[in-house]
Amino acid sequence: MNLNVLTTAVIRAAHYLILILMVVYTYSAYAAFRTRNRGGRDKLFLRQNKLMLAIHFLAYMTMFLQSLNTELLVFYGAQLIFFLFVLLLFRNLYPKISKSLLNNMCMLMMIGFVMITRLSYDESVKQFKIACLGMIVSLLIPLIIRKMHVLTRMTWAYVFVGIGLLGLVMVASRSVNGAKLTLTVAGFTFQPSEFVKIIFVFAVAGLLAGEHSLKRVIIATVLAAVHVGILVVSTDLGSALIFFVTYLVMLFIATRNPFLVSIGILAGAAAAVAAYFLFSHVRVRVQIWKDPFSDYANTGYQLAQSLFSIAAGGWFGTGLDQGSPGAIPYVEEDFMFSAILEEMGGIFGICLILVMLAVFIMFVNIAMKLESRFYRLAAVGFGTTYATQVFLTIGGGTKLIPMTGVTLPLVSYGGSSLLATTFMIAIVQGLYMLRSDEVKEEYEEERFQQSKQGRYGEDETLRPSGPYPQGEPEPGQAAGRRQ
Repeated sequence: MNLNVLTTAVIRAAHYLILILMVVYTYSAYAAFRTRNRGGRDKLFLRQNKLMLAIHFLAYMTMFLQSLNTELLVFYGAQLIFFLFVLLLFRNLYPKISKSLLNNMCMLMMIGFVMITRLSYDESVKQFKIACLGMIVSLLIPLIIRKMHVLTRMTWAYVFVGIGLLGLVMVASRSVNGAKLTLTVAGFTFQPSEFVKIIFVFAVAGLLAGEHSLKRVIIATVLAAVHVGILVVSTDLGSALIFFVTYLVMLFIATRNPFLVSIGILAGAAAAVAAYFLFSHVRVRVQIWKDPFSDYANTGYQLAQSLFSIAAGGWFGTGLDQGSPGAIPYVEEDFMFSAILEEMGGIFGICLILVMLAVFIMFVNIAMKLESRFYRLAAVGFGTTYATQVFLTIGGGTKLIPMTGVTLPLVSYGGSSLLATTFMIAIVQGLYMLRSDEVKEEYEEERFQQSKQGRYGEDETLRPSGPYPQGEPEPGQAAGRRQ
């Protein structure tokens, strides 16, 4: 058999095998929510690790067979060591972390590395270096969250730092594609708004965790509006929308008052209309969204190419490195989902959305278990930030909504976005561990009370309701007695 024919057959078989493995992984991500047995969950999470590593291997094998570039093999080996390091070290340092959240984070990051490598090897190397740095810092974050309770009392520090950073960007940054987004310090370029998302969530949690008086709500709303207003003036409208939606959700969770949220939605709608008339940048994006082919050669070219890519991929995709996603301007940053749909197919894209939805579900699930109102609001805020960014990216690339220019978390190229999302997940892991500590304290208090009753001649047959829940509680249930 001709070597080229054999190579083509292997590449095609690998493509369909990747699709099958992705479907199985996605199924396992949701099976974790109903698996009650601890041993069963551990086996399931180990199976997930094998599936993601197999997908990673097949993807890089495919790219190597088509290019015969030995640098890909070295890069694959470095990434393999990185993921094994992350999975093993996190689990050994923090046995009580959410393994479901850890696995899904690695899976999304792995897909991002594969697609960025396919589109631009140099950018993928940069992204990988930033990921290594981010993981080193992330290893410390759960410990900080677990031990430094002063974080709940730094509300005004969060407010001033967040507003200060956004104000600095508005004044000092240069405009790129009509928006002021980045700062350059000592040769390093970063996007402060990505990190201010984390600070903003902590600020709102601090403002709304205590009293719910009208005065307190007004103060929180004004400060949130300042954050959003600075982003609007900087024409970073995607980030402004993320901040706005996050605040509304946190406000509702804190107050349970639909009237306040309704007012916020109406105010947001009015602000959107005003932005349309005030900023030509917004008008152009709305016009592109309505009909990208009316000015195909200029303003509509990016979205039109995105739609062509999605149509070319169909359900099964053209195959890794077999399509033309590079025809989309800024594809690695703004239209990564379209590139994935073209080469990996609609089935893979749906699975990817479901995995990202599983991450959001875990954020909310962890939030429901937390006793501290500050931490509960923070977890909800992080989940909302993540989900809104995913929706804006996918919606913009598929013409569901106007383009906003935000990245797909953990998947798109962008060092600031990758670091911020990684830190966000590490913070939520720390909150998860805090709840485990609370469960342990409740258990020890219960044992103390029962032993005390036994010493005073009461019912000595009383026993703790069960063994202390080691490791990860059932993903679909609240840990301990609080449901």
